[in-house]
Amino acid sequence: MLVTIICLDKVGHVDLRMRTRAEHLRWLEVSAPAASFIGPIIADNGDMIGSLYLAEFDDLPAARAFQKNDPYDKAGLFERVVVQQTRNIVKPK
Repeated sequence: MLVTIICLDKVGHVDLRMRTRAEHLRWLEVSAPAASFIGPIIADNGDMIGSLYLAEFDDLPAARAFQKNDPYDKAGLFERVVVQQTRNIVKPK
């Protein structure tokens, strides 16, 4: 199942994101699903203000468990998290 995970940081918490970033990246190296797009959401000023995941999971509970293990989440960085099934409607030409 293709799942989108959108995690938006609490306002003014760039410092927490940066302090936790190395641990987050190490976690992704061993935990990221094989077929995935993962990257930061970036504000107009260049600050990272969230995380975006687009990945294959067995089901929504597996996707939610993956997200809950993110060091950013464990550090209390996120204001809002959305975990939803999605689908690709555009086929490559």
